[in-house]
Amino acid sequence: MTHPAVIDELMTLVDPGKVLTDPASLEAYGKDWTKHYPPAPSAIVLPKTLEQVQAIVAWANRHQVALVPSGGRTGLSAGAVAANGEVVVAFDYMNQILSFNEFDRTVVCQPGVVTRQLQQFAEDHGLYYPVDFASSGSSQIGGNIATNAGGIKVIRYGMTRNWVAGLKVVTGKGDLLELNKDLIKNATGYDLRQLFIGAEGTLGFVVEATMRLDRAPRNLTAMVLGTPDFDSIMPVLHAFQGRLDLTAFEFFSDKALAKVMGRGDVPPPFDTDCPFYALLEFEASNEDVANDALATFEHCVEQGWVLDGVMSQSETQLKNLWKLREYISETISHWTPYKNDISVTVSKVPAFLRDIDAIVAQHYPDYEVVWYGHIGDGNLHLNILKPDDMSKDAFFASCARVNKWVFEIVERYNGSISAEHGVGMTKRDYLGYSRSADEIACMKAIKAVFDPNGIMNPGKIFAPE
Repeated sequence: MTHPAVIDELMTLVDPGKVLTDPASLEAYGKDWTKHYPPAPSAIVLPKTLEQVQAIVAWANRHQVALVPSGGRTGLSAGAVAANGEVVVAFDYMNQILSFNEFDRTVVCQPGVVTRQLQQFAEDHGLYYPVDFASSGSSQIGGNIATNAGGIKVIRYGMTRNWVAGLKVVTGKGDLLELNKDLIKNATGYDLRQLFIGAEGTLGFVVEATMRLDRAPRNLTAMVLGTPDFDSIMPVLHAFQGRLDLTAFEFFSDKALAKVMGRGDVPPPFDTDCPFYALLEFEASNEDVANDALATFEHCVEQGWVLDGVMSQSETQLKNLWKLREYISETISHWTPYKNDISVTVSKVPAFLRDIDAIVAQHYPDYEVVWYGHIGDGNLHLNILKPDDMSKDAFFASCARVNKWVFEIVERYNGSISAEHGVGMTKRDYLGYSRSADEIACMKAIKAVFDPNGIMNPGKIFAPE
């Protein structure tokens, strides 16, 4: 733990009352949504300016104190967990939208701006920020950039990195770098901006981000389709992509739907029971588009790929259909799920899911498994639910044993062990299944350039040596 005198010095670098050491604050700020590691930070510091961030990093280098960035703490890989006496740098008070350029469609944000705040700002100006996911009401832009957050619109709009025009970062050395300067075209060597996107705070802290906005979509419309088996979902995706520009294509299992229905606050999409469901979204900008969607639905029914379906007819119905998918993660959290966030190229998804499902069924026949994910971009979420009569530690230890087999399948399919949740601590021991030894060596060398003293979020992405 950091010496009290060193913490006293930290207090002189920020506004009064912005260094917290009480047990409740240490508990709250020292963790994210993962439950694998108990939080144990030395202190929480809440800067309000980029100059204060630089001062904190300089202080940490002088005293060899490890720093952990903290945003909305909605991460699922323990990337924002302080489990070893680190000082947490929380960006809650750097939460302002600093400027808006209507011609360039860009917004300059501090890292603590909440994702929903940016979405609402865009909407108020007749524009659209498309990166969206269930935790958008509490996640922060800095954290989204640190993990290259994806979500439900990737099939159309891509990941967070597609929307970052420029960054100001404070490196692990304490240098302030302005990266890309918001340019669309910039062919002047290495794009260091992209290194910091997805780096999980291991190279430095984002202190400002210029985010791009898009035109607002017109008359978004959703369909939920029930399929007789998982293999039918892929030809449904292919059929709709051939006729429509989809903004989303999600899937979930009957078990996932049952958990959401058990909440009692969302109506079922239709009466037919189906083992799998697809949720797709598109812009019904005119009647011809809606007719194309209905014609494609009828074709899928004729082919036996779809058993039943519904298309939203109002904004309320659109939101209710989306709740069927968006409420899954929150609903199953009651069962303390063991999560895997994995991906392959879209064409490999059916065989990939079958192989993993077989492994899990073989080794955990008594555990309930819930599948859902962003199938339009090849991202599957495997959730194993904890039995009520089993301790959390015993359950996680049991599930960790299957990781080797699951990730061997990921490696065989040239997939990723973490599609959008980052590596953090929960996936760091498995990085070699997705990255070669040479790649990992290059990544460590890059970290050494920006963070020579190893103070920036140590133990994340790479296992301690």
